Amino acid sequence: MTAVLAPGTIPAYPLHLIAGPSPDRPSRGLWLVKWVLVVPHAIVLAVLWAAFVVLTVVAFFAILFTGRYPRAIFDFNVGVLRWSWRVAYYSYGALATDRYPPFTLQDVPDYPAHLEVDPPGQLSRGLVLVKWWLLAIPHYLIVGLLTTNGIRFVDDGRVDGLAWETAEGTRWAWESGGLIALLAVVAGFFLLFTGRYPQGLYDLLLGLNRWVLRVAAYAGLMTDTYPPFRLDQGGRGDLQDTLRPTTGAVAPQDQPLPARRPGTGRSHAWTAGRTVAVVAGALALLLGLGLVVGGAGVAALRHDGWVTSPTLRVQTDGYAVATEPLELRGLGLDEGLGEVRVRAQDADGGEVFVGVARADDAASYLAGVEHTVQTGPLTADVREVAGVAPRTDPYGHDVWVASAEGPGLQSVELPATSGRWVAVVMPADGARGLEARIDVAATMPWARPLGGTLLALGVVLLIGGGAAIALAVRAAEAGGRE
Repeated sequence: MTAVLAPGTIPAYPLHLIAGPSPDRPSRGLWLVKWVLVVPHAIVLAVLWAAFVVLTVVAFFAILFTGRYPRAIFDFNVGVLRWSWRVAYYSYGALATDRYPPFTLQDVPDYPAHLEVDPPGQLSRGLVLVKWWLLAIPHYLIVGLLTTNGIRFVDDGRVDGLAWETAEGTRWAWESGGLIALLAVVAGFFLLFTGRYPQGLYDLLLGLNRWVLRVAAYAGLMTDTYPPFRLDQGGRGDLQDTLRPTTGAVAPQDQPLPARRPGTGRSHAWTAGRTVAVVAGALALLLGLGLVVGGAGVAALRHDGWVTSPTLRVQTDGYAVATEPLELRGLGLDEGLGEVRVRAQDADGGEVFVGVARADDAASYLAGVEHTVQTGPLTADVREVAGVAPRTDPYGHDVWVASAEGPGLQSVELPATSGRWVAVVMPADGARGLEARIDVAATMPWARPLGGTLLALGVVLLIGGGAAIALAVRAAEAGGRE
């Protein structure tokens, strides 16, 4: 039977963020060290949210093909939101209690902060394709303003906002913009100096957190109901049984909190062992995916056997362009590389010479010669060296280990050998002035076996992670039916 709404009422949102009518008597100064106290929760939540993302992807395909959100996955993800809300209520999302948050996905009846999400039933198969990345964009912009904040290391000399420098000269800056954290700190200063938490500020913070978590539930595919653009402030701003009056009236603040809705809060099926299994499986999936992508990328490096740099345009008003000496000894490059190739082509179609020599031999040939040195590898940074024209033509000199000259694209190839090496490009006739395009390439014999190893390891982790998640979800489904 379809419910008929009374005039002046709207349905409550499926996510219910619940707290007491007023703060839970927080102390004056404990909030100053809560950033340390919540570190264990931050670590656990980091891995739980990784599992949340992976399970949401699984739920995406389940909804796409069946129209239903798997109940065990739903309970787990609700538990992650619930855990996050308790930590936010304790720390810099509200600073509204000094009672340490429990380490559990379950609802804790006597804890002052609660979160429930109504099981969605049938979900739209088409809407799941667009709501999390397209329809939610306006809310993402708002949530970004509510939550973005932090401290960052300043290494570029540019500081926007409050900044300070340590005795060692390290510079830090506070990146503000997170309204929730900013208001929570304001509440903390009220506590510190007056011992009182402003009720209006408390209600506003709960309304802002409610907005953020509604968007998280919607982006997590838990509901097809679009998050409203409104602040439902206070501890029970969105939980008035089934309907909520549009007049803004709320339940009297001295009444007890409404009972949890039937069918919610089943995260008891997620025991510690099952939770660890699904988190480990999710991390294995993410790591496996990274290894598969990385392995495929390494394997793709071998285009025609050569890994080639971007083409660099070089020019000089002198007689040659030389690279800084490249040291192959001690870096493993002489063992990791097979062959090295240097190619050059005159930009105007003239004849060009390209040669590779040991650094001492190249320095001997270029001594007293006006030329340009590329000070950075394949960059436009140069150093000009004054001098005169070379005493001999380049191809007539015996310093080159490998060389080529002529019109068009000229290429030299040689085995990667320990030592300090310099590549030199100059007009083949020894004339002044040059504009050319050059690139450097190398073969990497280890690329194919490394790529294959990474791919194989990634596939094993994907299979193992998927199996761990499947077994944990199946066990949680069975536990929820008991």
